[in-house]
Amino acid sequence: MILPIYTYGQPVLRKVAQDIPTDYPGLQELISDMFETLTASEGVGLAAPQIGKAIRVVVIDLDVLSEDLPEYKGFRKAFINAHIVEVDEKSKKEPMEEGCLSIPGIHEVVDRPSRIHVVYRDADFQEHDEWVEGYLARVMQHEFDHLEGNMFVDRLSPLRKQLIKNKLKSILQGKFRCSYRTKVVRK
Repeated sequence: MILPIYTYGQPVLRKVAQDIPTDYPGLQELISDMFETLTASEGVGLAAPQIGKAIRVVVIDLDVLSEDLPEYKGFRKAFINAHIVEVDEKSKKEPMEEGCLSIPGIHEVVDRPSRIHVVYRDADFQEHDEWVEGYLARVMQHEFDHLEGNMFVDRLSPLRKQLIKNKLKSILQGKFRCSYRTKVVRK
């Protein structure tokens, strides 16, 4: 089932998400719905807070980029109870334009480390502890930020934030267009 994506201003997007137990009800269906929602919205990552659930579940589909990034052919994964353990401070911080399904129409350059250490469980609840780098590390940082109640606009300079203030205000007011279902704040 395709779920509506919660947009900027929804309180759930600012909550720190909770780890879930192995017997979390309907987990596989939730993951399936999140992938379906991600595909319908043409994104590469989706965190549970973006569909209104303050739990630590993220889905990432980089297969859609495999024509340009062949190393991600077939990459479609769920990350449960995901946490960034540490950032490789020696790795180069790389600037790259980011967008977010919860902030339609806004794209800004964000600096992120190119290598991170993560722990998570996969869809079968198998534990993983690994170093990740490159584009996947960027997507993980963006999505895992959602699990901490943060969004990519929080990482912008005060000047850039000021320049997009009116666009963010428009999102809060529901004055935006996008091709997927959303749930906006109603005042």
